[in-house]
Amino acid sequence: MRIMRLYSRSVSFPNGPQPRWNGSRSAFALAQPNRSGSNPAALWTALLCLLLPRNLVPALLAVLALAGNGAALAQVSEAPIKVVYHISDGSAQAARGLVNIQNHLNAAPETRITVVTHGPGIDFLLEGATDPQGHAFTGAIGALAARGVDFVVCNNTLVGRGIPADKVVLEAKVVPSGVAEVARLQAREGYVYIRP
Repeated sequence: MRIMRLYSRSVSFPNGPQPRWNGSRSAFALAQPNRSGSNPAALWTALLCLLLPRNLVPALLAVLALAGNGAALAQVSEAPIKVVYHISDGSAQAARGLVNIQNHLNAAPETRITVVTHGPGIDFLLEGATDPQGHAFTGAIGALAARGVDFVVCNNTLVGRGIPADKVVLEAKVVPSGVAEVARLQAREGYVYIRP
């Protein structure tokens, strides 16, 4: 359904439905309808156009758009950023990742970080694991866990490699699938993906 109002010029609405100028009818036609066949923002805009003098409509819509964006920005800025670090290539990648995570938390301590591992990436979360220089990973893992970092190990990898779950360090939890966990965190919980 389209609602039209005659105007001598078109108006642009920030972050809302963009009007189209229908030159053949000299009419102000509102943007495409949504899936239900209606466009609530377009309907409100059309009602404003009918009820208010035309020179007030653009100013009012701009104020409403700015107010809405400010509230949305305030909500986004208050929520902590959530990040999933994906480790699947072994100890060298894990060592880089742990340094990246330390630097990340130093710069933004409120960040919520989950490290998801599978394949050779689980190796640093096994008891007795060392980095390429021979240093134990346990100290860095414990320090990051104390700062709120979650460590996740893929059970498919454990089963496929014949590694018992009790060989995983205490700071890590086992999930059914590492790749499914990465996808879930991104799709369902809004995590940002980083692969060190």
